Amino acid sequence: MKTKISGVELRRIAMPLVAPFRTSFGVERSRDVLVVRVVTPDGEGWAECAAMSEPRYCSEYVDGAQDVLRRFLIPALSGSGLDADALGRAVEPFTGHRMAKSALQTAVLDAQLRASGESFGSFLGAARDRVPCGVSVGIMDTVGELLDAVEGYVAEGYVRIKLKIEPGWDVAPVRAVRERFGDDLLLQVDANAAYSLADAGQLAKLDDFGLLMIEQPLANDDLVQHARLAGRLRTPLCLDESIESAAHAAAAIELGACSVINVKPARVGGYLEARRVHDVARAHGVPVWCGGMLETGIGRAANVALAALPGFTLPGDTSGSSRYFATDVTEPFVLREGHLDVPTGPGLGVEPLPDVLAEVTTSREWIAL
Repeated sequence: MKTKISGVELRRIAMPLVAPFRTSFGVERSRDVLVVRVVTPDGEGWAECAAMSEPRYCSEYVDGAQDVLRRFLIPALSGSGLDADALGRAVEPFTGHRMAKSALQTAVLDAQLRASGESFGSFLGAARDRVPCGVSVGIMDTVGELLDAVEGYVAEGYVRIKLKIEPGWDVAPVRAVRERFGDDLLLQVDANAAYSLADAGQLAKLDDFGLLMIEQPLANDDLVQHARLAGRLRTPLCLDESIESAAHAAAAIELGACSVINVKPARVGGYLEARRVHDVARAHGVPVWCGGMLETGIGRAANVALAALPGFTLPGDTSGSSRYFATDVTEPFVLREGHLDVPTGPGLGVEPLPDVLAEVTTSREWIAL
């Protein structure tokens, strides 16, 4: 008989960032994180929701995620056992809210794997015990400030640099970074859907800098325009916000809208669907990498495990804890020779540090089942 879920705790924590992180859709100075804890008579499981404070990256936001979890997703588990696959079926009738679903499914999966003694990496099919790490560098006030930031990350050992871009901040900063650090630096850019097809000529200027890829230049809901743009650029196109499922990945590949995919588990509804996206892309010879959403150590542990799957052949945004937080809520992930170790303990292989978690907690809500 399957272990029943006793209840779910929804906890909000406030995590200041070590420095503001600016993208084309806004500036993040701190993270208001929703942490989900699933409790059973025999144990517990943890996860975090990647939704941000405002619906800018996507339609989800943290208050909305907590509301839909409280009112719809958690009640749907009433009487069900500790089974991540069954949870996926239970919440399927509710449209969208993939980040909220991902958090709940991940917490259930963590509890399930802790009970069986299996690690996240082993369960997902990890092929490596450590993963190469890139870092995402936000939009800066000046090119000089950007060069200083990149220099620091290169010195720390990050093996790939990603620059956030937007109209007015694209060719000049990319040229400056390439000239300063040379052609051997793995370099890519991310537009977060800030451009239109009318900007194809400007984006084509980036072809001169030997970039790994241009990530999500156009609107998230326009695969056709991305396919047209891909035909006008030498630089590979990568999709992020456009890919919300394995079916979306298959359609994008078939249309020629991308030749690389950024897999963010929260964006696609969880790690089980993320693995399916990986499988579809790998079957078509399309490389994938693991994106980040400024996660704490809770979410980072799961991302590192996913990034160890065989199709993740490019460095992801699985940066060390110190990239974002002075103090993480788990033991920090520390970069070693440009890599992070894949946790090997049961479940996520990490747990929140009680004293730190208590210090950053702003609210707690218990929902009994």
